Amino acid sequence: MYSTDKDNQRSSAYKMKVARLYSFEDIRIEEMPIPDIGDGDALVRVKACGICSGDVMPWYIEKKAPLVLGHEAVGEIVELGKEVRGEDKKVGDRVFFHHHAPCFICRYCKRGDYVQCSTWKKSKIIPGGISEYVLIPEVNLKGDTLLLSERMSFEQATLIEPLACVVKGLKRAKIREGDTVLVIGLGIMGQLHIVLAKKYGAKKIIGADRVNYRLEHAKESGANEVIDVSGVELMDGVYRATNGDMADIVVVGPGNIEAMSLGISCAGRGGSVLFFTPARPGDVLQLRPDDIYFRDINIITSYSCGPDDTKEALNLILEGIVDTKRFITHKFTLEKTQDAFRLTAKAKDSLKVIITFN
Repeated sequence: MYSTDKDNQRSSAYKMKVARLYSFEDIRIEEMPIPDIGDGDALVRVKACGICSGDVMPWYIEKKAPLVLGHEAVGEIVELGKEVRGEDKKVGDRVFFHHHAPCFICRYCKRGDYVQCSTWKKSKIIPGGISEYVLIPEVNLKGDTLLLSERMSFEQATLIEPLACVVKGLKRAKIREGDTVLVIGLGIMGQLHIVLAKKYGAKKIIGADRVNYRLEHAKESGANEVIDVSGVELMDGVYRATNGDMADIVVVGPGNIEAMSLGISCAGRGGSVLFFTPARPGDVLQLRPDDIYFRDINIITSYSCGPDDTKEALNLILEGIVDTKRFITHKFTLEKTQDAFRLTAKAKDSLKVIITFN
């Protein structure tokens, strides 16, 4: 194994701190051995890690417990396996690393459906992003690890993965110049949808939420109009905002049946409805097929993102399309991970919450 100096050489006898979730209300800061790397792997000292909105869905995250939290991590390579020497990665590189990576050769990868690749589904970072060190396995290192420009801070880079998910979703929805886009739910992912919808040429963007803080941020992000659903029926608000045409694309952020059903109702003829977040297992969405059919409504899902999406997201941040300083609203230390998760779960006066490391 190789490192910049002898101080970076280590064995599993050395410990690191991690944030481990046992239940939604029980996140503990623990010590565990720093992972030993294989010949094709890399060890990264984590510099920052974002908290994903999916991580604060109790039904989704608790089924994986106990686990070391976090996947929106970035950092600096401190050690490389011997087979990585001479390749495009080296000790000292600042990197973004996706927690999943595809094989690129299966039938799904050849279609660009990376998230359906069995290698993608099995791959992971070890032990998780909210950890002082992370092992990047060879498949992730080769498949979806990107070098960071010195012009991009580690904090900015925590938005690469969530932004990549938005890139993928809007591509699947086939957004076109001149579209009217409705974004339901104005947390960080809703805000990023607004920014990219504007970038991709949407003529009118409408944001909907019940939290004033997020409604105001949506205006700054580029929404032409916002609807406070605590006082206005969403369908009525969209009808008035579009002179009855409704939306060409509806992005449904919340992972619940009510929001999904409303999203379908707000789509105009020939429109598309993007389900960006999953609903609970067992939840059932009732549809009127004749209504969907004769209005030609497309229902689309978008799960995670692939290597092409992360590259595009990185470039969008570098180009200044996404002003990360506006969206990273709170920073916590590793020791305060529980507080960071509680704030994110409240979904009130915050957008992106990140964990930073010394």
